Amino acid sequence: MKLTSCLDFEAQMVVTVHRDLFGTGRLVRAADLTLGTAACPATAQNAAENVVTFVAGLHECGSTLRVTPEALIYSTSLNYSPFRAGNPVIIRTSPAVVPIECHYPRRNNVSSHAIQPTWAPFHSTLSSEQRLLFSLHLMNDDWSTQRASAVFQLGEMLHVQASVSVGNHAPLRLFVDSCVATPSPDRGSSPQYSFIDFNGCMVDGRLDDATSTFISPRPRLDVLQFAVDVFKFAGDSSSLLYITCHLKVSPASQPPDPQNKACSFHKPSGLWAPVEGTRAVCSCCETQSCGTARHSLQPHSPFHQHRGRTRRGLPLHPTVGEADVMLGPLLIHGLQQQPAAGGVPSAGGLVGLGLAAGSTVLLLAALGALAARRTHSNPV
Repeated sequence: MKLTSCLDFEAQMVVTVHRDLFGTGRLVRAADLTLGTAACPATAQNAAENVVTFVAGLHECGSTLRVTPEALIYSTSLNYSPFRAGNPVIIRTSPAVVPIECHYPRRNNVSSHAIQPTWAPFHSTLSSEQRLLFSLHLMNDDWSTQRASAVFQLGEMLHVQASVSVGNHAPLRLFVDSCVATPSPDRGSSPQYSFIDFNGCMVDGRLDDATSTFISPRPRLDVLQFAVDVFKFAGDSSSLLYITCHLKVSPASQPPDPQNKACSFHKPSGLWAPVEGTRAVCSCCETQSCGTARHSLQPHSPFHQHRGRTRRGLPLHPTVGEADVMLGPLLIHGLQQQPAAGGVPSAGGLVGLGLAAGSTVLLLAALGALAARRTHSNPV
C-alpha cells in the first residue's frame, strides 16, 4: 500500500492510498476502501497513478481522540472490504483494517504554524531524555540494508536489528531484555507470545520447530541482531503481528551477567550460548531464574512454554538507560496465501513514505518529534 501523504491542515488529515494494495499488481476497487468506523468514502482518485485520496476532519469518520501526558493522539483506520463479484462461497482476497494514528506533541506550540510530520518506515524509535535513541529495524536477509517490506510468509525468517544511538555517552553495550508479539498494538492484549524472555534468553529457539537465534558476533557494541522464525497466531484472521521489545544498555566495560546478556540455544550441543561472555551467564535460561526485570513483558499466549514457573529474585545490575520499543505491524501470510509470482512486494511498489507493505500500515505521525510509538523510558 502506498501512502504519499498524511497531512494535517489544522483540522484535517489527508491520506493517499495506492490501489495495488497487496503488491501483486492486481488493483483493488476504490469503492472497497473506506476511512474510519463511519466508512467514509474516498474523496478523489487518480486513475493515472492508481491512487485513492481521503480527506477528513480529525473528528470525522468515527475517529477518536486520546490524550496522554505527552501528546494528543487521533486514531482512525483505513478499511478494505472486498466486494464478492464472483462465487459468494469463495474469496480471492481478505478484508483488512489498517490502524492510523496522528500524534501531536502537547509541549509544542501548534497554534501559529503548520507542523510537518516525520515518518519512520517499519521500525520504531524512542529517545530518552539524554539523547539515547533506541530503535528496532527490519533488515534484509544479509543484514546490509533495511527490509523494504513488512509482509512475510510462514517459513521465512524475521531479521531484526536493535540499536541505540549513544550520543556523547561513554561506550555502551546494548541488550534485548525481552520481546513479546501481539496481534494488536496493545502489548497487554491477548493472545501474546514472548520469544525473548528472562533478561535476554532467545526462548523461541528452544522449541523443536524453531531456529531463532541472536547473531554472533555483533556488528558493534551498540547494535544487537537476532533472527526469528516467522509465526502467526492460530485462529487470528487479521494475520498481523506487533512486536514490543524492552531494550537496555549497560557500560561497555561491564561484562555480561545473568541480567545483561544475549543467549541462544544451540541444538547440536543442547546448550545455551552467549553472544559474548562465558556460558555461565546463560545457565539461568534453562532454569528460567534469571531475576525479575521491572519491565518484563509477561506472556499470556498458549504458545508460551514457560508459564507457571517462578522467577527467583536476583540482584539486578544497574543499567544506564532502557526503553520499550515497538515494531509493526507485520503482515504474515500462510503458505496458501503467497502470490504465485512477484514474491514479497518491494518498497517501490508499495511504499510512498516508507510506511506500508502488503495490506497494513501503522502511521506513527509524531509531528515535530521522532516518529515513534512512545512508551515509558527510564531517564538516563
